[in-house]
Amino acid sequence: MDPEVRTSRALARELLDPEFVEIGASGRRWTYEEMLHALPELSGSAPAGPRYRPSGMTGALLASGIVLLTYETVIEGTRARRSSLWRRSADTGWRMYHHQATPAPATSGDGA
Repeated sequence: MDPEVRTSRALARELLDPEFVEIGASGRRWTYEEMLHALPELSGSAPAGPRYRPSGMTGALLASGIVLLTYETVIEGTRARRSSLWRRSADTGWRMYHHQATPAPATSGDGA
């Protein structure tokens, strides 16, 4: 979520698995190459612009080398629930393999 990483394809490449896929809050499906190309222009990437504010981050070990991370973000008043799968490789360490964002109501009093 750091603008320095989001605007650097080299740094983003270190965090995204080559088989990365994302289902964004808009419903759009992103591949690894599409995300690397678009990330510098997406919300939260401008150093002086709005930033994602994460909260409620929790992780669950699903199997050796596979972690599910869940959390919520807010950017410019827009809230989303997020989940990502991270997998560890002996060669590259931890990388995000899959990410999904789901729009959420603006307040946390939604019964969830």
